[in-house]
Amino acid sequence: MAVPISQMWTVASYVLEQKLKGRKRYPLVLMLEPLFRCNLACAGCGKIQYPGHILKKELSPEQCFAAVDECGAPMVSIPGGEPLMHTRIGELVEGLVARKKYIYLCTNALLLKEKLEAGVFKPSKYLTFSIHMDGAKECHDFAVCKEGGYDVALGGIREAVKRGFRVTTNTTLFEGADAKNMHGFFDDMMKEGVEGMMVSPGYSYQKAPDQAHFLHRQKSAELFRGIFGNPKKSWQFNQSPLFVDFLMGNIDFECTPWGNPTYNLFGWQRPCYLLQEGYVKTFKELMDGTDWDAYGRRSGNDKCKDCMVHCGFEASSVDYTFGSLRGFLRTVKATLAGVGKTGNSKEPLVVPANRPNKPKKLPLPERAAAAAD
Repeated sequence: MAVPISQMWTVASYVLEQKLKGRKRYPLVLMLEPLFRCNLACAGCGKIQYPGHILKKELSPEQCFAAVDECGAPMVSIPGGEPLMHTRIGELVEGLVARKKYIYLCTNALLLKEKLEAGVFKPSKYLTFSIHMDGAKECHDFAVCKEGGYDVALGGIREAVKRGFRVTTNTTLFEGADAKNMHGFFDDMMKEGVEGMMVSPGYSYQKAPDQAHFLHRQKSAELFRGIFGNPKKSWQFNQSPLFVDFLMGNIDFECTPWGNPTYNLFGWQRPCYLLQEGYVKTFKELMDGTDWDAYGRRSGNDKCKDCMVHCGFEASSVDYTFGSLRGFLRTVKATLAGVGKTGNSKEPLVVPANRPNKPKKLPLPERAAAAAD
């Protein structure tokens, strides 16, 4: 796995501290959305479908710092919108680096080369540019609805690598993705010198213009078994090996929605980065006042049944790693064996310790619908 030792140690120490303190629910990554506006209009995105007066707004660095301090997570992911369009993005990143937070700045890279040439950012072990690359050129340009988008993003990757920045890629896969093409894409990214890659199936945002190409659970597992079934040693992935096992259907996790809490223009978003079911003013209110049992596949919530996205399940794999000897040994085995090579665990559903042993009972009509799924 392509994660620096210092970052792994920081995260491991943090998780173990939470375990020793008996905290069953704790954040791992803060999803910090300082704005919603973007210079792309991807068909599978539900984050930019806001009226113009909302798209013009942005959080100040001071608001962002307060949220980061309140949450306390060791890592901060900065999605959007397009964060490079934020008028004070350099100041925001500088402040998070000073707090020694590991930052993943998620960008489509259309503005990256320009920002680097202007000296907006400085290389740091705490800063990683997570470049949105949805596969090879043709696939990427189709996914982002912009011809030539791949070439511009690739230019941004090359400029960042040349200047000594940490660079990873973030790939969202939809219906029609091809395992063989992804293999070629992985080869290309490794040749460009990226630190690691992350892949995840897309989530069917209600506001997304294209609802026809989101992967369902079974098709996701089939696709990822094809992608990771015969991996090359040269491929490096910037995600938990057990999350990869989960994508392949080798192990089953329940979602940990509080693991990646979201803060944006409206406040703390309930319940997770993918669902918008209200906002609260404080992180404590989010953690203590949310009915977490109403979410996740076992809850019977229709919005959760096909979700396999990293922001819901990476934290589950980390919790399993440090929450049991079996989980720790499986993670060690997966790390040593290489991505996708641990085989089917034949284990039952792994449920975080703070989840009930049995699903929450639904009213009869909803129970019948969930059983039919």
